[in-house]
This record gives sequence, C-alpha cells and structure tokens, in this order.
Amino acid sequence: MPTLIIDGQEVHAEEGQTILEVARENGIEIPTLCYHPLLEPYGACRLCTVEVIRRGRSRLETSCTHPAWDGLEVKTRSPAVIEARKTILELMLSRCPNVPVIQDMARDYGVTEPPFLAVDPDEKCILCGLCVRTCHELVKADVLHFSEVGVERRVGPAFLEKTRQCIGCGACTIMCPTGAIEIVMEKDAIYQEKPLGPTSAIWVPSMQAVPRVPVIDTDACIRFRQDDRTDGEIADACGACQMLCEADAINFDQEDEVIELDIGAIVVATGFEMWDPAQLSQYSYGQSPNIITGMEFERLSNAGGTTGGEILTAEGKIPEKVAIIHCVGSRDHNAHPYCSRICCMYSLKQAHLVRDKTGAEVYEFYMDMRSFGKAYEEFYERVQEENVTFVRGRGAAVEMLADGKLRVTGEDADLGRKVHADVDMVVLSTAIEAPHDADRVASLFGLGRSEDGFFAEAHPKMRPVETNTEGVFLAGTAQGPKDVPDTVGHAGAAASMALALLDKGEVVISPQTAVVDEKLCSACKTCLSLCPYTAISYIEEDNVARVNEALCKGCGTCVAACPAGAITARHFTDRQILAQIEGLFRVPAVEAETETAMAEAEGVSS
Repeated sequence: MPTLIIDGQEVHAEEGQTILEVARENGIEIPTLCYHPLLEPYGACRLCTVEVIRRGRSRLETSCTHPAWDGLEVKTRSPAVIEARKTILELMLSRCPNVPVIQDMARDYGVTEPPFLAVDPDEKCILCGLCVRTCHELVKADVLHFSEVGVERRVGPAFLEKTRQCIGCGACTIMCPTGAIEIVMEKDAIYQEKPLGPTSAIWVPSMQAVPRVPVIDTDACIRFRQDDRTDGEIADACGACQMLCEADAINFDQEDEVIELDIGAIVVATGFEMWDPAQLSQYSYGQSPNIITGMEFERLSNAGGTTGGEILTAEGKIPEKVAIIHCVGSRDHNAHPYCSRICCMYSLKQAHLVRDKTGAEVYEFYMDMRSFGKAYEEFYERVQEENVTFVRGRGAAVEMLADGKLRVTGEDADLGRKVHADVDMVVLSTAIEAPHDADRVASLFGLGRSEDGFFAEAHPKMRPVETNTEGVFLAGTAQGPKDVPDTVGHAGAAASMALALLDKGEVVISPQTAVVDEKLCSACKTCLSLCPYTAISYIEEDNVARVNEALCKGCGTCVAACPAGAITARHFTDRQILAQIEGLFRVPAVEAETETAMAEAEGVSS
C-alpha cells in the first residue's frame, strides 16, 4: 500500500488512486472545478494544482491526474501553489467575470478584479469539458463536443447544429460547475409543475415510506431511456448510482414480478389522490410558478424539500403577501359537491407556517371554517390571533398582473361586496378524490362505490369498515375523505376486524349460493361480467362456468341472467318457490273438516 505525505500528514493510498482522491479521503481540501469521481480525470481547470516532491525534485502537477505513488511529498498550500492558482483564477475571472463560483474562489486567493477585459461579460463556460465527458462516458449520447480552436473554442453539438441525438436528460446541466448550460424551451409552454417533487431519477418516495429505500423512475433514468431509445444497443449508459452505492444494492436487471399469496382477509387502503386544479381555469393553475397547490406548499415548507424548508417564490424571494384559497374543487358542482374535510385545517396550518417563517401578510378566502376535531377550534382561534386576514367568501379568480404579482378576486360575504388582494404567492387548497383506478379495484374485490367515487361500506353507521364482500375491509380514505386521526382510528378498526376473522380459523358461509348445472352450461360467460362479487370463474379445461361458494352471496343476478337456465340458487329452486306459493293457498285438513261440519249443521237447521 503506497504511503505518502500530504501537508506534513502521513497518509495511505490504495493502488490506482490519485493524489486528489487520497487528499479528500483524509479531509484535505483541494479546489477543483472539473473533477467528478464517476469520470476519467482530465485536469482541465488546473485549480487542483499541487506541489509534488519526489527524489528531491519539486514540480507543479494537477492532483486529479497524478498517481498517489509511494514516497511522494505533496504540498497543497505552498507559495508556488498559491501563486499558480491565483494566476489561473485571474484568467478564469477575465473570461467569466460574472460567475459567482469563480468570484468566490478568486476572492479566497485575493483576486477581486479581472486583470483583463472580458470579451463577453455574460460568458459562463470555462471549457472544463465536464459536460462533454458526461455526455460521452456516462450518458453515451455523444452529443456535446469541443469545436474551433484558440479563443474561439466552444462546446456544443457537432458543427454547432441542432441534433436529435440529445435525449434532454439534463446531465450536462447538473455537472456544469458554472451554470453555463441550461435547458430552454424553443416554444412558449404552459407552466406544468413546479419542481417541488423528486429532482432526480432515483429517490425515496417519502421519509415515512415502508420500506424506506430509494426507487428508480425508469421513465427518467438515463440508463433505461438510452436502452429503450436504441433498442438495447446502448444498455450500459450512466449507472452512476450503481457505481457509488457502497452496499451494492442496485440491480438494473430486476423486473416486476407477480406474487401469488394465500390470504384470509383483505384490507383495502388505497388512499386518495389530489384533485388537479387546472380543471377550473379561473384559478390559473399551471400558468404561473407562484400558483401552487397545498401539497406543493407542503413540499416547499418541508425541511427535506428543495429549499430546505424556506418558503420562497419561484424567483427565490421571500413572499410579502400570500393568499390561501379554500375549497378548490370541493363543495363545487363543477368539480366535487362533497367536503374534503382536511382542507380547512391544513390551510390554517400553512397560514401559521407562512406567518412564522416569513412574517408575510396572509389572506384566507374561505366559505365556512369546518374545524370539527379535537382542539381544532382552538387552533383556528390561535391563527386568528396571528393577524391572518380571513375573508369569508370563495376566492373566485386568480389573474397575473403585468408586474408579476397575482391578483385574487373574491367576494366578502360579511361586507356584501367583491374584494381583491395582490399577492406574491397563491396556495390552492385542493380537494381530495378517489384514485383514478378505483373502478379496477372495485371490480377486483367486488366492492360497491358511493356517488363520490370512494368505496362503499356495508353500513355507514353499524358497519363502517366492512364491505358487502366477506373478508374485505376498508381503511382510511379509501372509504371517504378523512383527516389523520379519523384515518388512524378507521384503519385500526379495519385491522381488528381482519384479525378477528383470522382468529376464528374457520368461517361459516351462507348456504344460499348459486350453483351451475354444468350439463346445461353453454360457456357463454354472461354470468362472469354480471356477478358483483366476482364469484364466478370460467374453467377453460371443462369449458364451463363455476361458482366459488365462499364468495357467492346468493343475490340471484346470475340465476336471472343465464340464458340457458343452467344456474340455480340453492334453496330457491323453481320447485321450492312453487311449493311455497302453493302452501300459501292450501287449506289445512283440520280447518277443512271444521268448515264441512259447520256447513252440514247449517243445512239441517234450515
């Protein structure tokens, strides 16, 4: 193992390591703008220059390319190194005088003004080649190249012409140390989504995710995109996450698999989706990055979010005025007529956060304040005491002004007139709705759905977690809008019902089920689509339909619909029903003898 001395400190290196890598492992900082551990070192910026002493000879070398040989003595802050870096930074500052990262580094070495006049004061590229190497070595798109020579040297696609080889992955923009590359839309585009969610292709869904492990978005991942784009010709692009993962936990060859399990109970906890406010054009959502939803605000104000918990506008400024509009998509016959139950309280919480973190003026446009839970009313009163302005009346419209402000127009029911507020940020408290694929889940488990799209319970008061399908229970917002405490209580009830069912070991099913006379069944499959409990399946080997008695509830739908009359309901056959009808009209024998005797007596007396 090579041993060398860096700034008087004896350190050990592994075979193949460079001086820069060894220095970083031992906490010795060496500046650089062109190095990345995933790329072959190039030494283009020269900022990582150090003094290397070997066998009594001293030379200035770039630490990112020089091997960490045994017996080397390295000085990272010697006068010769300081002077070399100062000269390099003077040249960089002359080329790119308005790049913050270069200004900061130059200031550390006493350089405050460029010694030469800049040809282009807006120039940001230092020609480090980091983007070129990223495009070639990692992305393998081979789009970016160096062109021209001397002072005309620049980076761009071949012949500096547009190319379809670029996949728009943005890797070059992330790698660029000076921000010289940015993705620009050629045409005006409607603002779609503020980048408050994942900013990379590999991310942890949430800090509360179980299991809390990262997932790869294959639609955004460079490796999968290149593989799909080239039909497998480029199957080894990027792989940065795999190279850096110390646990060797990333496997790009994994595929989705279907696992079959034998279970005794099912808890449906499919949750909800946030309603898209772009469906109501008056709120102008998607047309300004400062018009965000309540969920996006949560991401913005979270300490683990993109701004580290700071509440900032899209321009990076602290807002002076913020408007929060309640019931966007709730209690509205143009969207959802029901109350989403959570909007009032999370709007109050967000108003409190804005006041606490920024001190901005907050306007809350609301219809009715529904603070129904424990200590909710007290929190409402606390927010009122924080000088939040409450306007009782729905926020009718949001428009963008010429100066970049946002104007919220609404009605004040207490004043009886229209009002407006010019603000820097608008938060839309959007409704919650049933998941878009709830119909598939309902069909799979034989569940009913209420008018609002959520799954229907067996009885709203007596059986709120049970469904009409035995062994299937509802938990949380799968059954309807709920806040966190109600969701926890509802889920606990569903879990206890499932455990009670499993604890029985055996269950008693109703004898009133349907049965198929397989001799008469023509395999038309009419009953399969009509059964609300998915209790009938088609047996391909026997070419007949067959009823699962554990799922069948004896509703009789299939019995009435079977065109061949092959399905009958146990204990409700035609013979049994006719016998019951006949029994209703039959006169018992004792009553008949009595009536005959009375008739004879009346005849004698007459």
